[in-house]
Amino acid sequence: MKADPAVQRRLLELADVDAELARVDHQRRTLPELAEIAEAEMSVQARKDAKVANETALGDLDREVKRQEKEIDAVRAREDRDRALMAGGTVSAKQMTDLEHELNTLQRRQTTLEDELLELMERREAVELDGQHASVELAKAEEALSDAAGRRDHALADLETTWARRSADREKLAPAFPQPLMDLYERVRGNKGIGASLLRARRCGACRIELDRSAISRIANTAADEVVTCEECGAIMVRTGESGL
Repeated sequence: MKADPAVQRRLLELADVDAELARVDHQRRTLPELAEIAEAEMSVQARKDAKVANETALGDLDREVKRQEKEIDAVRAREDRDRALMAGGTVSAKQMTDLEHELNTLQRRQTTLEDELLELMERREAVELDGQHASVELAKAEEALSDAAGRRDHALADLETTWARRSADREKLAPAFPQPLMDLYERVRGNKGIGASLLRARRCGACRIELDRSAISRIANTAADEVVTCEECGAIMVRTGESGL
């Protein structure tokens, strides 16, 4: 394939543009903020789960407290009823003895229930404090996520600006090349990542391999308008005064 040497040299401009576009694309996919965001999202989810678990435990304790209070109220009501009967003077001596025995039992039961209620209230207080801590930790995790997302968006905006500028440069450069040359360039770039490079000091700029004497001799005897490619990586090698031929 033949192409004007000046056109071949312009391939280096195109290759520089494509290299920067590739770097931008790589940076967009590997921004450190992306890993931060993934970690922060996991942290937020874990703290949300902890908060839900705490709210569930608090709800269970609230129901237990209400049940305990209801049972205490029932015992007190039974005590009030028994005391009213004893004060009314309408019960027999045997009934009086039974009522006194029942009152003693109810008082012991009430003491037990009140102790259990106190323990429940202490547990509830501890769980409530855990819930407050969980809320603080969730807020911190959400703030960290928001900060990382903001930095990611800022970095992406800068990269998008560079991408748009270099894409415009590419659109201006592309029409300068004959279609066969452009097809070769794109094919090699698609396979190897670099379509063209400078042959500098007898070394291919794409794969960095130094050419042997026979290859250098062959290229030196090749017409200037002949397109030469690297036998190792296939990239178009652009010859200039730096090539060492």
